[in-house]
Amino acid sequence: MILPHAVVETPVFMPVGTAGSVKAVPQHLLEELDARIILGNTYHLYLRPGHELIRRMGGLHRFMSWPRAILTDSGGFQVFSLNELRKISEEGVEFRSHLDGSTHFFSPEHSMDVQIALGSDISMAFDECTEYPADYSRARRSLDLTLKWAARSKEHLERHKHERPWAQSSDFEGKTPSLFGIVQGGMYKDLRRESAERLVEMDFPGYAIGGLSVGEPRDLTREVIAETLPLLPKDKPRYVMGVGYPDEIVEYSAMGVDMMDCVLPTRAARHGLLFTSEGRLNIKNKKFAEDEGPVDPECGCLVCRRYSRAYLRHLMAAQEPLSAVLNTLHNLAFYLETMRKVREGIEAVAEVS
Repeated sequence: MILPHAVVETPVFMPVGTAGSVKAVPQHLLEELDARIILGNTYHLYLRPGHELIRRMGGLHRFMSWPRAILTDSGGFQVFSLNELRKISEEGVEFRSHLDGSTHFFSPEHSMDVQIALGSDISMAFDECTEYPADYSRARRSLDLTLKWAARSKEHLERHKHERPWAQSSDFEGKTPSLFGIVQGGMYKDLRRESAERLVEMDFPGYAIGGLSVGEPRDLTREVIAETLPLLPKDKPRYVMGVGYPDEIVEYSAMGVDMMDCVLPTRAARHGLLFTSEGRLNIKNKKFAEDEGPVDPECGCLVCRRYSRAYLRHLMAAQEPLSAVLNTLHNLAFYLETMRKVREGIEAVAEVS
């Protein structure tokens, strides 16, 4: 993917930087890990510090000092997760802030305006994430809204895409951001098919499969992905939102998924769960108290090169902030290295064929 701020090779795993920060990891270390693209969260950045402040600061790239690509979500999933704090209409969603209870309204046009102010390389169309379980009529209504909102998102962004904070810079001459449509439809194959086909008719630069990782069994997640992927163009990026464990992202890559994101490597790290070539490891376990070995003997990340399991366990037990930093660095390094190996494998097969 040739984006305004970076060239991104796929398949790619994208670290989640909810509030303009990948939790516990400074940007220069993300660069050392060779992360080419990270996520920003429209809902959270809209509430704090505010998209207009970020616009005045030159956009999210300059504000957080991140020179590479950023994808922003639409805010739809976060508004969905508020549940009791929202009211949905065809025009958009009224919701109350989880911070102070203040009332706000997101329409497709407003979601685009916020993402334009943030200056992301890839924006996501405003959608409604269907909960699980949801009956057919509920999934049908949700899909109808999402399709209408996708068309409105595309029309609005097309008219205003040159208003991004970096758009007038000569460094970005001729470079334009992308907008991805999001396939919804709950767990119903016919609705997923209709969603995909109608979005493809709208001709987005890329497509995402949303409405997963909302409580459904993992076998059902795989089934929905397998059913939906063939309906989306192979020559455009195909993004599965909110997945998954290391073995899953490898499996989804093999199925043809180009982009994935998940809070799992950062969230698990803060709770002491580390991913290794030998499986998952709970660094809080007492058996590591005097273990001088690295987290993963097969890993070459800066944490495994320098620190022992015993030290990382001590940091967790002492509740030292450094614990979250080192654990997160390792997990992100493991995820990114996993995807690098997948890309190498694809290249090797391509050379042979």
